[in-house]
Amino acid sequence: MANFPTVRIRTRRKYYRLIFTGLMAMMMSLIISTALLVVKQGFIDGFFMELMHSWGLAFMFAWPSAYICAYLVQEHVLSRIEFY
Repeated sequence: MANFPTVRIRTRRKYYRLIFTGLMAMMMSLIISTALLVVKQGFIDGFFMELMHSWGLAFMFAWPSAYICAYLVQEHVLSRIEFY
């Protein structure tokens, strides 16, 4: 079995929330866009192009929403919980 090296990216801690919410918004908007297209239209001709269009539009709304929600949860909810 091949042993591939692990790729690591170094960045500043202040970008953590931005990167985390971006990746979460990207994955969730893709999953939701795909599910909604399949339920609404099924697999039609041009499905992939329609998916890319709806995914891009969904991501434009998902990333700012996820960033704001992550900030509110971390600052106003998790700060009041004492973890041990």
